[in-house]
Amino acid sequence: MENYMIPTSVKEVQKLGWDYIDVILFAGDAYVDHPSFGTACIARWLQHWGYRVAVVPQPNWRDDLRDFRKLGAPRLYFAVNAGAMDSMVNHYTAAKRLRHDDAYTPEGKAGQRPDRAVTVYTRILKQLWPEVPVIIGGVEASLRRLTHYDYWDDRLMPSILVDSGADYLCYGMGEKPMLELTRGIEKGWSRRQMESIPQIAFLRKGNPKPAEGTLILHSYERCLNDRKAFAENFHQIETHANMAHPDTIVEPVGDGYVQVNPTFAPASTEEMDSYWDLPFTKLPHPRYKGKRIPAYDMIKDSIITHRGCFGGCNFCTIAAHQGKFIQSRSEESIVKEVKKLAAMPEFHGNISDLGAPTANMYGMAGKDKSKCEICRRKSCLFPAPCRNLDRDHTRVLGMYDKVMAVKGVRHAYIGSGVRYDLFLDENGFIDDSGKPYLRTLMLDHTSGRLKVAPEHTEDKVLEYMAKPSFKLFCRLRTEFDRINRESGTHTELVPYFISSHPGCTMQDMQKLARNPALKGIWMDQVQDFMPTPMTTSSVMFYSGLDPRTMKPVFVERDPERKKAQKSQFFKKGRS
Repeated sequence: MENYMIPTSVKEVQKLGWDYIDVILFAGDAYVDHPSFGTACIARWLQHWGYRVAVVPQPNWRDDLRDFRKLGAPRLYFAVNAGAMDSMVNHYTAAKRLRHDDAYTPEGKAGQRPDRAVTVYTRILKQLWPEVPVIIGGVEASLRRLTHYDYWDDRLMPSILVDSGADYLCYGMGEKPMLELTRGIEKGWSRRQMESIPQIAFLRKGNPKPAEGTLILHSYERCLNDRKAFAENFHQIETHANMAHPDTIVEPVGDGYVQVNPTFAPASTEEMDSYWDLPFTKLPHPRYKGKRIPAYDMIKDSIITHRGCFGGCNFCTIAAHQGKFIQSRSEESIVKEVKKLAAMPEFHGNISDLGAPTANMYGMAGKDKSKCEICRRKSCLFPAPCRNLDRDHTRVLGMYDKVMAVKGVRHAYIGSGVRYDLFLDENGFIDDSGKPYLRTLMLDHTSGRLKVAPEHTEDKVLEYMAKPSFKLFCRLRTEFDRINRESGTHTELVPYFISSHPGCTMQDMQKLARNPALKGIWMDQVQDFMPTPMTTSSVMFYSGLDPRTMKPVFVERDPERKKAQKSQFFKKGRS
């Protein structure tokens, strides 16, 4: 029986008549039974395979630890994640100021999870139940699986496995590795068998043994003393993270080493459909008794169409977590979910977001798959679009039509980002599907404002970001304005920008502020660059080197000068 809400308390477990729990999952977010939340995805997936799963959302780590004790020890293991966001990004701004709210907590209340939540939760569980395995996962653990720069402490930190004491780390999208780990623990697999599971990482004592198919990195200690070694490590890590068949990665640390096994193959369409065919209620847990959870309000009427991103932006962690290769659901699966959403009494006809990290990558892949199998490119779009990439938008347009044909749907907005270099180059539309896509996007799937992300105007800075030339945005505006004139509409174009990115000087921001191509555009979307673990940009920020070339790069680290860069954007009279 799957049609029950995942239990979160002793009373709920007793009501189900359970005399044991297989897996107890501790999470930094409130529990929302929706496929946009990783906790729900893993809980429902393990439930589907017959395991009894309970969730302890936002446990109190400050008191006598009763939240960590209340359900006792699970039959198999504890699982831990910090929530849908990294706990440090959740807590602090780019200026390292404490945020005053938390979108993933009832009523937006701040302070309901600790800094570095994965480490704090895991240490407590290991203290209370030292013999029970702990598996960590989610964004916070995934992006800290190896040596990483921590912006908030301004230092290099070892793999989160070292500080947390967890037994295994599941990185990336977790359905396949978590099921395999669960089965392995249940069957009592040997350590050697467990260590062969793809898409996991673990810490072991001793010296790593060189072997074919194994990449041994510089040690954590070497990286501490040599920023160039850290940059070299990251270049190797990133290269392998974007390969179809990466090596096993080993990084020495202390008297042992961290081993990161290669990923499972990207999910097939059938597998993706099975993940969304689980019995999600799409509601917050009843324990919250109607309290507002802001993050839920933002996504409750949204539909995820695919996973992954091949854009390869240097400041972005999406590919490092979800993978470069696009994993798309079938149109039938998407329409089935839309029909269920339309039947919910709270639905008012508007899908808030039909997409994924990059909405128009739905269904896209290489024309010749054999070339993708051996490709080592980080990005399929930078420095120029791959000739093997099929950028035709016919399928995504067809999917939009099928969604709009569902009874009860009035609008399906594309709230997530789009890449305009998928349908445009500096000469115009790249194929016959380009203009119909932009026109449909503007007129039928945009709620008055189309948000895009050129990120900067200066090509020198864009090179460090791995983003296309600003000339392409200028072309987009030309086509955008033409469609508005032809249609008699007034859709607005809203560009996003980043200040203080490595390579960006005050002069670059002044040029951005004065750029004539932005005249007449409402400009309020700018953010100060925040270095987050496992991005090329954060490596640049820490090391002062571009890991792609090992050449020096200017980095603005002074908080006041960073603030001054951002302020250029808002000077009066700019547009």
